Amino acid sequence: MAFGPNSSPVLSVVIPTLNEANQLPLLFADLHQWPSQIEVLIVDAGSSDKTKKVAQLSGARFFRSPSPNRGAQLREGASLASGAWLLFLHADCRLPKKWYLRVKKIIKSPIADQKAWFFDFRIKGERIDYRLLEIAVHIRSAIAKRPYGDQGLLISKHLYNSLGGFSPIHIMEDIDFIQRIKCIAPLKRIAMPIYTDGRKWANVNIIIQAIRNARLRRRWRRGEPTSTLLKEYYKGKG
Repeated sequence: MAFGPNSSPVLSVVIPTLNEANQLPLLFADLHQWPSQIEVLIVDAGSSDKTKKVAQLSGARFFRSPSPNRGAQLREGASLASGAWLLFLHADCRLPKKWYLRVKKIIKSPIADQKAWFFDFRIKGERIDYRLLEIAVHIRSAIAKRPYGDQGLLISKHLYNSLGGFSPIHIMEDIDFIQRIKCIAPLKRIAMPIYTDGRKWANVNIIIQAIRNARLRRRWRRGEPTSTLLKEYYKGKG
């Protein structure tokens, strides 16, 4: 497999970044399992590290987002993608071995393009509260059909465009888009895990953070600016 532009790639992977030079090589190694040409688009929010160099050396396409927020980055990447299918991933995620077999099977199935697909959330690490969080996310996503951005999103470009794509907002862009998907299309499990590094949770009280996140979601639904909510989100995690 090789990264790079292709006249008609089956799959385009869109990854928003901000100072992800250390994480990208690990994700690129996973993406290299794809058995044919794959398009990888890095849409950056103004990194000060070597994110651009890492992306370009890998063969990924690198773009600066005209508006440095994740919703805008995802939207920009999708607009530039050439693939019939889009896979949205966070830069700090890891895919399981042979992930491509399951994704290729989904893409080839007759009515898969009428659905949106997500991975099962997993955290690397042995803490009990990690397992409890995984269970809570499974209930929320698999049963309530509310997966979040850190679970990835596989969707045909036709369906993505018909929904209007990601909104260019600072936070809650994943919830906003999932809500619109649910109105017209089923959300299905890919039935494979996607891993997030336990280090990002190491200094976080998961219960307290869950309460804070729920409050932020309520405020967002009431119409508060996402730029304000983003600052409070990271302040709470710091």
